[in-house]
Amino acid sequence: MTDITDDIAEEISFQSYDDDLALLFSLLNDVLQREVGPNIMEKIERTRTLSQSACLLRAAGIEDTAEVLEKQLTSELSNLTLEEALMLARAFSHFLSLMGIAETHHRSRKARNVAQASKSCDDTFNQLIQSGLSPDVLYDTVCNQVVEIVLTAHPTQINRRTLQYKHIRISHLLEVNDRKDLTQEDQDALIEDLVREITSIWQTDELRRHKPTPVDEARAGLNYVEQSLWKAIPHYLRRLSNALKKHTGRPLPLTCTPIRFGSWMGGDRDGNPNVTAKVTRDVSLLSRWMAIDLYTREVDNLRFELSMNQCSNNLSHLANDIINKEKSEEERHMSWSHTTKHQTHHGYGLPTQLPAQADVPSCTECNEVESHYPRLDVPGSEYKPLKSKDEQVTSSASSSSTDLKENVDGKQSSTNTTQQPLTPKSGSFSPSQLGQKKTFSETQVGKASFRKLLEPSMPQKSSISPYRIVLGDVKDKLMNTRRRLEQLLEGLPCDQDPGDYYDSPDQLMRPLMMCYESLQSCGAGILADGRLADLIRRVSVFGMVLMKLDLRQESGRHSDTLDAITKYLDMGKYSEWDEKNRVEFLTRELKGKRPLVPPTVEVSSEVKEVLDTFRVSAELGSDSLGAYVISMASNASDVLAVELLQKDARLAVAGEQGKPCRGGILRVVPLFETVKDLRSAGSVIRELLSVDWYKNHIIKNHNGHLEVMVGYSDSGKDAGRFAAAWELYKAQEDVVAACKEYGIKVTLFHGRGGSIGRGGGPTHLAIQSQPPGSVMGTLRSTEQGEMVQAKFGLPGMAVRQLEIYTTAVLLATLRPPKPPRDENWRNLMEEISNLSSQSYRNTVYNNPEFITYFQEATPQAELGHLNIGSRPTRRKTSVGIGDLRAIPWIFAWTQTRFVLPAWLGVGAGLKGVCDKGQVTELKAAYNEWPFFQSTLDLIEMVLGKADSSIVKHYDQVLVHESRRGLGDDLRKELLSTEKYVLVVTGHDKLSENNKSLRKLIESRLPYLNPLNMLQVEILKRLRSDTENHKLRDALLITINGIAAGMRNTG
Repeated sequence: MTDITDDIAEEISFQSYDDDLALLFSLLNDVLQREVGPNIMEKIERTRTLSQSACLLRAAGIEDTAEVLEKQLTSELSNLTLEEALMLARAFSHFLSLMGIAETHHRSRKARNVAQASKSCDDTFNQLIQSGLSPDVLYDTVCNQVVEIVLTAHPTQINRRTLQYKHIRISHLLEVNDRKDLTQEDQDALIEDLVREITSIWQTDELRRHKPTPVDEARAGLNYVEQSLWKAIPHYLRRLSNALKKHTGRPLPLTCTPIRFGSWMGGDRDGNPNVTAKVTRDVSLLSRWMAIDLYTREVDNLRFELSMNQCSNNLSHLANDIINKEKSEEERHMSWSHTTKHQTHHGYGLPTQLPAQADVPSCTECNEVESHYPRLDVPGSEYKPLKSKDEQVTSSASSSSTDLKENVDGKQSSTNTTQQPLTPKSGSFSPSQLGQKKTFSETQVGKASFRKLLEPSMPQKSSISPYRIVLGDVKDKLMNTRRRLEQLLEGLPCDQDPGDYYDSPDQLMRPLMMCYESLQSCGAGILADGRLADLIRRVSVFGMVLMKLDLRQESGRHSDTLDAITKYLDMGKYSEWDEKNRVEFLTRELKGKRPLVPPTVEVSSEVKEVLDTFRVSAELGSDSLGAYVISMASNASDVLAVELLQKDARLAVAGEQGKPCRGGILRVVPLFETVKDLRSAGSVIRELLSVDWYKNHIIKNHNGHLEVMVGYSDSGKDAGRFAAAWELYKAQEDVVAACKEYGIKVTLFHGRGGSIGRGGGPTHLAIQSQPPGSVMGTLRSTEQGEMVQAKFGLPGMAVRQLEIYTTAVLLATLRPPKPPRDENWRNLMEEISNLSSQSYRNTVYNNPEFITYFQEATPQAELGHLNIGSRPTRRKTSVGIGDLRAIPWIFAWTQTRFVLPAWLGVGAGLKGVCDKGQVTELKAAYNEWPFFQSTLDLIEMVLGKADSSIVKHYDQVLVHESRRGLGDDLRKELLSTEKYVLVVTGHDKLSENNKSLRKLIESRLPYLNPLNMLQVEILKRLRSDTENHKLRDALLITINGIAAGMRNTG
């Protein structure tokens, strides 16, 4: 029941899936019996039995009897008390969640157990070599390939993070249950653990009671790195390297990074006033803090592992330099008894405690049942770190004598005081806890003296492992770096010497590579290629920030800013100039060497926020930030305006600092998202590249590489999914052609959502259906909301998804998808697109009754109470469809099982062409043209999730009688669309080419249908009692449950 992951049909073993599902359902039934009592359990069983019987009758084609049972079920649900309705909604929601957990577990299990899985690196490399590709070409292409996955904070993740963690825990327990060596005692303990988890889930509030802040959203994204991607990356790169060595004779270079990560969390300010310049700065520092924290843990493990004495001359010299520096600092410390410059005593000798999980081989990380990393205590989080004892001595900002007692005795004193978070929980990082910092600096001497008791004296250190000496110095600098970031987050002054902390990945990489090369030169390559190689690969992929942060803002905000500046300078109103005058003005200013914006300029708060954002981007630079994305871009001036504001901010900051800004200039990326803007995308790029300054800027500052983003959400809402897909295809062709004309390389950045209506779908299928030449070894793509959890929530699934991205881009580069064989196919696509868009817009935008029908027939108005995102659901305050964001637009229709945005208009387009006798041509295009085939396959997939009988029930109960005719017409259009899609694909029924997916869909219906019926009843009651908060809670729980059953939201 998913449209988000690849090869679900091949990746589910139904026998073991059914066994696990039976176990989970049995345990949930036991928990419910205990928690809600026999009366509610009787209603749950009665509801499930009626629903399942109706589903079986419908599947057998006995529609009339099925309808009788459904009416009986509807009647019984309408007679429930509010408390009973709430309990049933919760129960059925949890049944669907458990089904999702089992399905995800078995996809991950299948991926681990298949030696040469479809679309794996090994499988794909083998295909390419067998087809005649040179091993050298394969090797060079893989090594030069760059794929960047950008995680966004789009509000589509329905589950609270607490529940996500509990679901992951259940998945881990199912993984243990797969083991063949469990004793009866082990199995009993496993069942107890599962019962505890399910009980905990039932007793946990499903609903978010407050909207998350942008910083909360950023923390959630960083948690995916810590919990999953951090473990998955080394495993994925080992798999890729082994496959490459098998087929080309050469492994992947150690620092090669075919996959990278970016983020919009804390940087996407398009229509979200909560994302400010301060938020962006704080999130960037928070990301750095977490990276350093994770590296510190890894270095601790390495210090324990690398105990050998033999090393290269270079490493020996480095170790001696570190010891000599330590001696000189100790001598200085003795003469300056109260100095605070020497803040920590280096721990170069034997570690005082075995690091957590140091005994577990690094290659097992992806399959661990427990995270071997402590819970991250990010500044401002409610969690506390599970630190090692020596870390508690060296890094706690509130250490006391009880801390020392704990380390000496191995026991925790009952008088130990609770450590407060570094920053307020609200996510605002205001200066605080100055006393803590004072205490911290004052206790350094005591801590250093204490550590001397635990470590070898200086004369003995020459015989201690040089690797431990070097890594001890690395850890020391990491700890200094972390403290410095905490001070920056709290607004405190930082007076550390630049040589005492790390500011770039190269600084951290240097000693690690020296250790690696030393081990290799001493014949210990097997050790070098273990944990140390994994850490080096992590540094290569994640750098110092884990995920570089993109900034995004709407083009109109930049125009308003320049308007204010030109008015202040008595140059006229920028907004009143035509495009030619704007480009001339911007180009002239870009060529100049003076700042445009005077320091004394007086502007509105909105304009000041834009200027502050550019100032923060100048201070952070490309070391921390990725691209600056301009949403709703439509002209060359939109791009040049951002280039000018960026240049101006960098000049101002450099002037104040007395030195050039750190890092490079950000890439400025136009985002074309409406149909009109997509059609002009190629022309805009040509106009930009015809500006000498701009072309030279791209060559000089971005290595002749341009990035262009295309948006799937707004184009789909604008013209319908089919027309949007065709316009996106043509726009990419035109942008690629424009860049080729000017000798510029291009990377296309795909702004895909999770649902098919917003450009979602299986990764491999989506990439393989792009226009030929549009994927030339580089790709950026967004992953949003529930898609991040589904694809990267578990390390095993993350490895699989990273492989799929890698192989799909590789195939699209080396074996591009076929263009349309016949030019007439393009003409047919144009005609289908025009007809479908016209039909779609006639319904959505030109029918005055539609907006009211939409509001009555769906829970759209109530979605805002879910608190799943920090941004508003509308860009503006108007009530029209045009200003409604694409996510609630899709979300609302998904809830009612109509999924209207994904198919509306398609039937009219196909019918119009088929009626002209073009069926044979359409079938040929479907069989031979990957783009057309994937477009129809995705539409067929979503049609399989639609249910006209459920939709009819919403209309009959919730829609005013005068508008029910519109619902009747739309349901007829749904049936027509199904008919013509089957005609073109040649299938007898929907999802015929994916029977396992069909089986998964059908298995969910007995639990999904009652939730829809409950939602209708609760909506009916709520709309006559709008202030009933318990009714609203019940509605939100049905929304959660249906989202779990549909496996996506918006």
